[in-house]
Amino acid sequence: MSAPSRPAIRQWFTLAAALLLLNAALTLGNVWPTPWVEPRAEVSVEVAALLLGLAVYAELAARRGFALPGKLTALALAALMFLLTIGRYADVTAPALYGRPVNLYWDARHLPNVGAMLAEVAKPWMLVAFLAALIAFVAVIGGALYWALARVEWSMRYAAPRRALGALGAALVAAFFLGNALEWPVAYWFSSPVLATYRDQVAFVLEAHSDAARNALPARPLAPSDLRRVAGADVLLMFLESYGAVTYDSPAIAGIVANGRRELAAAADATHRDVSSAFVESTTFGGSSWLAHSTLLTGLDVREPATYDLLLTQQRPTLPKLFASLGFRTLAVMPGLKNDWPEGEFYGFDAILGERDLDYRGPEFGWWRIPDQYSLAKLDSLALGARPRPPVFVFFPTINTHIPFRPTPPYQPDWARVLGPHPFDDAAAAASIAQSPDWTSLGGPYAESFVYTLRYLGGYLRARPDADIVLILLGDHQPAASVTGVGARWDVPVHVITSRGDLTRALREAGFVAGLDLTATSPRVGGMAKLTTLLLRAFDSHGAETGGASAEARHD
Repeated sequence: MSAPSRPAIRQWFTLAAALLLLNAALTLGNVWPTPWVEPRAEVSVEVAALLLGLAVYAELAARRGFALPGKLTALALAALMFLLTIGRYADVTAPALYGRPVNLYWDARHLPNVGAMLAEVAKPWMLVAFLAALIAFVAVIGGALYWALARVEWSMRYAAPRRALGALGAALVAAFFLGNALEWPVAYWFSSPVLATYRDQVAFVLEAHSDAARNALPARPLAPSDLRRVAGADVLLMFLESYGAVTYDSPAIAGIVANGRRELAAAADATHRDVSSAFVESTTFGGSSWLAHSTLLTGLDVREPATYDLLLTQQRPTLPKLFASLGFRTLAVMPGLKNDWPEGEFYGFDAILGERDLDYRGPEFGWWRIPDQYSLAKLDSLALGARPRPPVFVFFPTINTHIPFRPTPPYQPDWARVLGPHPFDDAAAAASIAQSPDWTSLGGPYAESFVYTLRYLGGYLRARPDADIVLILLGDHQPAASVTGVGARWDVPVHVITSRGDLTRALREAGFVAGLDLTATSPRVGGMAKLTTLLLRAFDSHGAETGGASAEARHD
């Protein structure tokens, strides 16, 4: 029996469903900040190009009498679509889970680690269940894609759908390329091509292993420092998420944050510690914290993700490596780290304490879960206890001041209770958790989150009055423009709190001012990379000899 001359109405509906499925697979969006995805009202240019290519081939086949696309073609295209779908998922999910774009150079290293972990700790039935789930996942996704492509392949046998799909594909491909070339608004209808992501990742991996990569970034070693002025002290470098100059520049925000600053200043004074402050220009604004982190830890100006990616493929001196070479134990405390952090190898930390290692079991405060006060208390109990022990260098990016700034955990003045099974009173925890983000008015919650931050930092100083600590508090970047307003500067505050008078004098000579209070005219000691040099010189036994560099920093 010969095939009908045109498809039935229900087959048109089936074809439409297949096209929607294929398009959805390559236009998935992330449900921030989770591993889940949701459909987006966008168009995939890859699916459009696929339709155009199949239609052109099928039209030529029909006219010249050679074979039309068949089941093998659908199977091969399903395999390709499966790879593209996985690539799309990684592309939209990595920023939500890791705070940065997907990076094949580093992320591919997870796979052997996961396999080794499963082989070592999983029971046989768990391995079987994992493999069964993996096979089922591939079968369901791959099967759905094959079904959809088989419907498209079948439609190519008929002139009407073949030509309609070809015309649709040609129109969409033309709109994508012309829209991007001519900057037409139509370009925003399309999702980012997944093939471009794969192309860029492969190109980056090849570049990272090339001789040219070694010369692509300046060879800028860290400033020499013997760290004598911090010898024996525990050096805590705390990047306060979104701590920007707006906490001084905006009267409404500054009026609230001032309450927390007064508490921290009083705690420093009560424990005989000096505070030195200045402004620093960050390398990023409103996000991408890792650019600021890498800049300070390497002394290299890192403003672009491509620079960051390339930097981390190389062997470079870093602050953790320098401190480790002079007898310090080096730790990264990262309560927001929910997964492995393979880039940590680059920095040279002795240990990385992520969410799992901190083992928080109290009430959860939003997506970030863990109160920063708890993380600091846990660090103290794990690494900053009784001596004799090596001094410790700590890199600690906080999380509770992350947008949307709510819920903010309650402060617990009883530090012995923070690590216990019931860290907060039920009413206080419930009131905090009940706070809902207000995306239309973020300034107040932003300011209140820093009152909490400065309060627990002051409480920690009071809880450890005799501890020999050099506490460096530094903003990673300004908050988003929804908080700062338009045209805000890129400056962030830096405070150094210490009982070491020689270090305080060196910082003041380098341009820092006494106390926590800054104004719009307070000194900026330079950019984030220059701050690295300034701190290392201040830590050096000859650090007072920085007059020329200080003058330059003041006018940077």
